[in-house]
Amino acid sequence: METKNNRRAFLKTACAPIVFAAFGIPLLEACSSDGSDDNYGMEPTPEPSGQNPSTDGQDRVITIDLTQDMFTVLNDIGGWVNYTAENLLLLRIDAETIRAFDNACPHQGNRDGWSFADGVFTCSYHGNTYNQNCDGGLMCHSTAISGNTLTVTLG
Repeated sequence: METKNNRRAFLKTACAPIVFAAFGIPLLEACSSDGSDDNYGMEPTPEPSGQNPSTDGQDRVITIDLTQDMFTVLNDIGGWVNYTAENLLLLRIDAETIRAFDNACPHQGNRDGWSFADGVFTCSYHGNTYNQNCDGGLMCHSTAISGNTLTVTLG
């Protein structure tokens, strides 16, 4: 009984983050992905294209069929999608331009909690904002549109 009371007294007076860390329990979860592919009720994410993996130092090329249900929102200017299978935020700028950004928040790496309004992406974890230009805080990738095919070059 005395051991139980000593343990209880220790837990009441010890610094909570230290106690939780001692038990291997994270007290706070920041903008980091746990590797899950949770789309929060959105349509399932298409499988990665897997073309030209960048294991030999060459650029990796991703091709996207814009007629797939998940990507039809990109037909409208201002339409956007978080393509988590390829870690990309895709945004229709105008009739000829779709921008592709890495979907890792520069703050702490969150990939799944994005919103977009008034030309700004917002990370839902801490409210950090990034503009839709390729000179902002999000890494921007080269894109080309040919018919209904979007090509993104990661390099």
